[in-house]
Amino acid sequence: MTAQPPPTPPFRDPHLPFAKRIDDLLSRLALDEKIGFLHQFAPAVERLGVDAFRTGQEALHGVAWMGPATVFPQAVGLGATWNTDLVRRVGEAVSKEVRAMRARDDRIGLNVWSPTVNLLRHPLWGRNEEGYSEDPKLTSAIATAYTHGLRGDHPTYWRTAPVLKHWLAHNNETDRATSSSSVRPRVLHEYDLRAFRETVEAGAVAGVMPAYNLVNGRPNHVSPYLREHLRTWTDEDLLVCSDAGAPSNLVDHEHYYDTHEEATAASLLAGVDSFTDHGTDSSQITGRVKKAYEQGLLTEADIDTAVRRQLSVRFRLGEFDPQYDPHALTRDFDTPAHRALAQEAAEQSVVLLRNDGVLPLAPDTRLAVVGLLADECKLDWYSGTLIHRSTPLEGLYERFGADRIEFAEGVDRVLLKASDGTFLHVPAANADDEVRGAEGALDPALLAGRTDLPPLTTHAVGTELALVDWGEGVLTLSAPDGRYLSVAEDGYVRASADQPGGWVVQETFRLEPHGNGHLLRHVGTGRHVSVGAAGVKVADENAELDDQPEIFTLIVAEHGRDAVARAAAEADVVLVVAGNDPHIDGRETEDRRTLALPAHQDRLLRAARAANPNTVLALVSAYPYAFQPGPLRAALWMSHGGQAAGTALARVLAGDVSPAGRLPQTWYADDADLPDLLDYDVLGGRQTYLYYEGTPLFPFGHGLSYASFTYGELTSRAGDGALHVSFTVMNTGDVTADEVAQLYTRAVDPSVPRPRRELVAHRRVTLAPGEKAELSFEVPLSAFEFWDVAHGRWRLEPGSYDLMAAASSEDVRLRTTVLLDGEPGGPRPVVERGLDGADFDEQSGVAIVDRTKAAGDAVTPANGEVAELFYRACDFGAGVTEVTVSVAGEGTVEISLDGGPALATLAPETPTSGPYDYVTLRTGLTASGVHDVHLRLRGPLRLARAGFSG
Repeated sequence: MTAQPPPTPPFRDPHLPFAKRIDDLLSRLALDEKIGFLHQFAPAVERLGVDAFRTGQEALHGVAWMGPATVFPQAVGLGATWNTDLVRRVGEAVSKEVRAMRARDDRIGLNVWSPTVNLLRHPLWGRNEEGYSEDPKLTSAIATAYTHGLRGDHPTYWRTAPVLKHWLAHNNETDRATSSSSVRPRVLHEYDLRAFRETVEAGAVAGVMPAYNLVNGRPNHVSPYLREHLRTWTDEDLLVCSDAGAPSNLVDHEHYYDTHEEATAASLLAGVDSFTDHGTDSSQITGRVKKAYEQGLLTEADIDTAVRRQLSVRFRLGEFDPQYDPHALTRDFDTPAHRALAQEAAEQSVVLLRNDGVLPLAPDTRLAVVGLLADECKLDWYSGTLIHRSTPLEGLYERFGADRIEFAEGVDRVLLKASDGTFLHVPAANADDEVRGAEGALDPALLAGRTDLPPLTTHAVGTELALVDWGEGVLTLSAPDGRYLSVAEDGYVRASADQPGGWVVQETFRLEPHGNGHLLRHVGTGRHVSVGAAGVKVADENAELDDQPEIFTLIVAEHGRDAVARAAAEADVVLVVAGNDPHIDGRETEDRRTLALPAHQDRLLRAARAANPNTVLALVSAYPYAFQPGPLRAALWMSHGGQAAGTALARVLAGDVSPAGRLPQTWYADDADLPDLLDYDVLGGRQTYLYYEGTPLFPFGHGLSYASFTYGELTSRAGDGALHVSFTVMNTGDVTADEVAQLYTRAVDPSVPRPRRELVAHRRVTLAPGEKAELSFEVPLSAFEFWDVAHGRWRLEPGSYDLMAAASSEDVRLRTTVLLDGEPGGPRPVVERGLDGADFDEQSGVAIVDRTKAAGDAVTPANGEVAELFYRACDFGAGVTEVTVSVAGEGTVEISLDGGPALATLAPETPTSGPYDYVTLRTGLTASGVHDVHLRLRGPLRLARAGFSG
């Protein structure tokens, strides 16, 4: 009798719903196999034919870390396009390259950790380059477009599975693993959650990644917001992936839990489904989960819940139905369409900040191109490797002809003289010059991390080095052929890098005054450079007495500003290309300290202006700068624009493309305009265009054009829970150009502080000369709501609201006022609801902290001394005679009404045993009717809530 093949298990049946298939597969997995799925690198289950799976593939603006790929503009540059259709197409191209690269390398993951939707409320944050905007509406619109492109349009199977980063209220790099963002409820709901929520609700998000920091005293990896908010926004099983090393941080750095078993269990119960920790070694995490299970901290059902969410993503990616996966044969990689899209995205991201008529450049312009970034095409930490490359200089050569352009990089040319009279010398790489590629360009594949090249030596004839100060005294030094001095693992200094880069940058140094000379300190190791018989190296970690740092004399052969002045003097127009290197001074791991241009670049700009008043500044940077635009004929900004950045900038300068990028964040005029680096309270701190009351250098939404536009016929009507708003835009210029029309709203007479104006819609539209377009927007009434802390919910306040059609947040062209019905607020029902400490209207000196490790907020003095809390219009009804407070720690609570003297003072008799060991204190307090309540906290006391009774 012929043996029958075993029946196909239900999880392999493509005709069954995914939920039933997941149930079946889960039932077949042993507990140890399920636990193995919880690490980033989930092993295969060979007995079931289930493949290994990896969560995480970086794809912020192209496929990153996996070799050559199409490189698009940085995320902040994509945000500057204000073009959701374009960004969707970029996401589509990136996801196709993910699929194409995976077909030849199974290390490429389909679960992409992108986009980043953290809001750019502070321009000094190092990860500014990774976000889209300071505004939640624009951020969610761009993020939604990108995730739709990454996901694909198939109703069942996803091309890639995007995970949003970084949940929540995060972007500072200073103390990022231990700092806590104090986020009041209104800021939480109206600002931080909003960018995530609208993107998740759009339906193309596979999950989120919690951030390293704490919010209100509690690490994001054990945040109750994952359960209370995120998972209520969609019926899909969202996959929550930890950030790298963050699970261990809960114990090792944050000291939030005593044991890793406790921490891992708490993360899993809070909603973390995949643990990214200890690289490819899963044994640490799986061991912790097993011990937590054995200790009764977890149940198998808890583990099943996390595994189910991961399997849900894997089924959606078509892993179990390869024959039906419409994306399985995708091979679109570095196609002409992708190259054209990279150029289009770069062109659309260029923001014209100022122009007095010098741009666009005339075809016969004699141009001086100067500056440290003029012949650079920089990558960042989340870039792929360039296949194609276009610098501003190369783009301008191609567009105007090399014979019309004079170039001066503007670096200082220096010699470093050792104490014995010899000079630092860069040996030739080898006789065949093998560090260069076929076309003579430096070959990064050959240069990066090399130790076979000879180290620097000292010689009677030294090598003239290019020295650049990138700010804060951080230097790079490079040889005449462009190779950067770098330090490899053996400690020797070689000219062996094509660019600064790496997680720890090995190409940066500091010159430290020492006697009549300088010590040269290597930033990456923190150690000084010494000269020995075997070559130039950094001191060993445990330096011996004979391993002494060398004292160098710095000899300047030529100042960069002099070369710039010579080039500028002979030109019709000078283009100064300035900005940042994305691996130096402002990146992941490093916040900036100032908005100012680095002194070296400021000197170059001043030299150019002094030599030629027809000076144009092109800033190529990952973040805003503060500079004086008045003396400049024109100024532009673009992020690092990827592989086509130079071509794009040249086409904009030449007028082939009219610039239409718009600033995605406020550019402030001075450091004094900025809040503290760790101040996340946009409302109380009056931050971003929403609340900032000063005069910005350039406002949110700003950007000029080579055309002019008029706005007209603003109308609005209410219906179906929305306002239907329309207006016309007409191109009154003489070139075809894009306009970015922006619609803002403002509550005219709000009962609580509301934004000065708030973006509710926008559209980028292309118009020929004389062409008019009617733009229509449907604005849901929920866009006019605010979070009512008095009642703990969203509320639409009745009253008048301005609608403003604008070219920027400060360039309002049309305005009308609408009267909206809503729900009157009424006073706080404090007898029924009490007062949660964090539900204040205003505060001074308050930090919001965790009420317990699992959930809830409390408040405490930020400095451990005094904090003031104000609660408006509290209704005591017919009267109360007693107040109770729930507190922990030590100190006092003073209660007063309407700004009067303290009517009650409460304090624990002895300090509580821990910050979560609350006691209830009570005393008499007589009040009736409606009053403002003031609470004053003295000492390191935590207040959870106050209650009032008769």
